[in-house]
Amino acid sequence: MNTLSQKVSMAEKIGYSLGDCSANLVFQMMMIYQTKFYTDVFGLEGAVAGSVMLIARIADAFVDPTVGILSDRTQTRWGKYRPWVLWTALPFMVFYILAFYNPGIEDEGLVALYATISYTLLMALYSFNNTPYASLGGVMSSDIRERTSITSIRFVAATIAQFIVQGLTLPLVSKFSDGGDKGHGWLVTISLFAVIGFVFLVISFFSTRERITPPVSQKIDTRRDIADVLKSVPWKAMFVLTLFIFITLAMWGSAMNYYFENYVDRASLYAFLDNMGLVGTAADTGVWHSVLDAFGLVVTSPDNAYEVGFGMFNMVGALVQFFGVILLSSFLANRYGKKKVFIVCLSLTAIFTAMFYFPESTDVESMFVLNFLKSLAYAPTVPLLWAMIADVADESEYTNYRRATGFVFAGIVFALKAGLGLGGALLGFLLSGFGYVSKGGVEQSASAVQGIVLSSSLIPAVTFGIAVVALFFYPITKQFNERMQAELTERRKREDY
Repeated sequence: MNTLSQKVSMAEKIGYSLGDCSANLVFQMMMIYQTKFYTDVFGLEGAVAGSVMLIARIADAFVDPTVGILSDRTQTRWGKYRPWVLWTALPFMVFYILAFYNPGIEDEGLVALYATISYTLLMALYSFNNTPYASLGGVMSSDIRERTSITSIRFVAATIAQFIVQGLTLPLVSKFSDGGDKGHGWLVTISLFAVIGFVFLVISFFSTRERITPPVSQKIDTRRDIADVLKSVPWKAMFVLTLFIFITLAMWGSAMNYYFENYVDRASLYAFLDNMGLVGTAADTGVWHSVLDAFGLVVTSPDNAYEVGFGMFNMVGALVQFFGVILLSSFLANRYGKKKVFIVCLSLTAIFTAMFYFPESTDVESMFVLNFLKSLAYAPTVPLLWAMIADVADESEYTNYRRATGFVFAGIVFALKAGLGLGGALLGFLLSGFGYVSKGGVEQSASAVQGIVLSSSLIPAVTFGIAVVALFFYPITKQFNERMQAELTERRKREDY
């Protein structure tokens, strides 16, 4: 067993975190804007957009286990998982651009076909990149505190990407839309994010190292690895938890986009942004105005209040989450244990999500306050998910005397992507069921608006609640984890292990 020091330098932690910043430049875009892009830019019906996302899940059922098996069996001088981060960096970002590129096809059937192929290929590359990347985090250290620190810094970087994507995408698209050509605006914005993402993945590869390797006596046995993982109670609990968290995040994140465009009163939103100093005129020439204008964050009339208002709403959430991860996550997890913190914080998140049902369309202040509270409640859970999955890989080794880190993480990445697709699909079907009319700029019926409000509040609160229930079946407590890590450390020192 590899017995290198399990301490990880801050430079390596930051380098590793850039990989997740890159992934979130893609993931946040798919979570918040994919459904809206399909309905309002591609012009697909909500149910058709939902079907596109469901079809990709069928491919994932074959891709994700394959990636886990391949990465676990990769042997290079750079390790098992690091090489995949480098090898897939360029194609990953190319397919990211293609998934948000409007090729100008008129026929809706062909548009749906293009969307299905580009989305499926992007999801496949996401697996080939992100499963090894996530697995890498599980083999950089076996020290519980170091592992929590790694994931905390990783999700600080992810939150920065969230801030950029959720806050700046619509303003940048509007800024880069030549003569109102939204397709061009999307292409330039996504290309910019893709270039940054590629550079960050390369840096992540060069700055990290793998410290935990499988027992030297372990022989390749794919069938046994699969059986060990599928019978693991903590793995099953984490699979269900991840599935329903990302169903909720995808549904709520996309629904809030529609919520701001179709429910929130634009005059009230404009007045709110004016109080924040984001309303400008042609006479404004100050430095701060120029900085805001460079990112498209200047409102000139109630007509463009939606883009900037939704961006600011997301920025507030991202900033709160950012400081919540830094100040609360490690502190609470080290003191009370990951499981207890997750249960309490996710329960509060579900409550604050449900409360979005109550504000009137003109009560913009209450919406922002609820977003602050929801983001603060959710923040401590953000890095804990992946730290807990790394603990599951350790528990499998502890129980079975075999390590299959890649396959453990592959199943969870499949759950993440399935949740992402199912959440987007569920929203698409709900929109169609409530009578939402595709193509932007159309005034929606009262039924469609009511469906948007429900999809932004009570419905995602229920799916968050299911995720909370899954946590009660997760058996790795703080005390058990400490005992398990102590025994694994002793095993790894033995030459015959």
